[in-house]
Amino acid sequence: MILSLFGHTLSVRRRIVTLTVLAAVLAITLFGAPLAVAVAKFHEGNSTHDLERVADTVVLGVTGDLANGRIPELRPVKAEEGRIRGIRVAVYTPTGRLLAGNGPASEDRFVREAHYTDMATGIRDDEVVLAVPVLSGPSLVGVVRAAHPRSELDAKIRLTWLKMIALGGIAIGASWLIGRRIATRLARPLEDLAATAERLGEGDFTVRTRRTGVREIDQVAEALDATSERIGETLDRERTFSSDASHQLRTPLTGLRLQLEAALESPDRDPYATIRDGIASADRLERTIDDLLALAKQTRAPRALLDLGKLFEEVRQTWHGLLAGRGRALRISGRDALPARAADAAVRQVLAVLLDNAATHGRGTVSVLARDAGDALAIDVSDEGAIEDGRDPFATVDRTEDHEGNGIGLRLARSLAEAEGGRLRLTSPAPTTFTLLLPAERPSPKEEGPGLAS
Repeated sequence: MILSLFGHTLSVRRRIVTLTVLAAVLAITLFGAPLAVAVAKFHEGNSTHDLERVADTVVLGVTGDLANGRIPELRPVKAEEGRIRGIRVAVYTPTGRLLAGNGPASEDRFVREAHYTDMATGIRDDEVVLAVPVLSGPSLVGVVRAAHPRSELDAKIRLTWLKMIALGGIAIGASWLIGRRIATRLARPLEDLAATAERLGEGDFTVRTRRTGVREIDQVAEALDATSERIGETLDRERTFSSDASHQLRTPLTGLRLQLEAALESPDRDPYATIRDGIASADRLERTIDDLLALAKQTRAPRALLDLGKLFEEVRQTWHGLLAGRGRALRISGRDALPARAADAAVRQVLAVLLDNAATHGRGTVSVLARDAGDALAIDVSDEGAIEDGRDPFATVDRTEDHEGNGIGLRLARSLAEAEGGRLRLTSPAPTTFTLLLPAERPSPKEEGPGLAS
């Protein structure tokens, strides 16, 4: 699973980097192509401007000679910084004959067009050409033709384009680095989420994810943490239910078994009475299961006035036979004690834990006493046994060195008592006495109205 998640993370990284680079390539293409055309036009304009400057300089130098019928003497064109190289100049007569310079032997179309315009420009074969007329007053006395190889212009354009391509490559490389950084920043939290999910799948429900500052990823992390917490709580409740159920169901199952064994040992006994007792035990067992399921689901029964008479009668029916089978007595008193408001199921389970504790680890008579404790109803469950000094029965595993302890059940009983707003404590280690305290509900005194005046 982790390899699959890691592979997906790598795929996300590649996609982020690829999309970033593609975005950069698209932007460079969209802006670079028109810019490349503009650069070519710019160099062509510069080329024409260079030819025009050279031609104008030559016109100024040869106008006098041509006006007087002399053949002009052309000086070599000096190379200037920024000017295109390889410019050749030629001078033609109005009839198109080459007088001086380097050019075609006879006039071309640019020279002919210069008779009728101030400047004729264009491309001929592999040359960039510019021709201007030489005027003496209103008369045309000649034409100056300036040209340079097309390769010079192409070289300048190519050089600029190469620089642009290099800058574009640098930009793409920078976008690749930025994409990798972004991908790492986004993928690392995803890798953490993958690792957290892997640990969650392995059963570690305490794992939590780190926050990254990226809202969307943090939302996923929060959802994963909430899921982990809910699953952990659910499993904890199931484990608690399993341990509580095995502990709490043992006693009613034992009672039912004893009833059935007693019926087998007494074949003359009325079978209908045994069946009725068995059904009553099965009902108590079903009620215990319902109580434990409600506890596992963290639901509470509605609180009502506690019916001590009914509760103590259930206690007598469940525990009298079990204790009598071990040669021990059960004594119940205080059925008319101060009423309290609590869930019958919760109090029933607390008493079941305390009585099982007394039956398993105690000695002698087991007593259940309900009494008034001021603002509380106290129910004492005691036996004639003892707990060693300094030992906490709610925390230890064993009550005695040679018996399996009841710490899980006592912790369950304490949590149930606290959930009902009460308390469960050890009030006496010898004889062992546990006391369940529940908030009492005293009957409100009836208000007497004032007498009528005679």
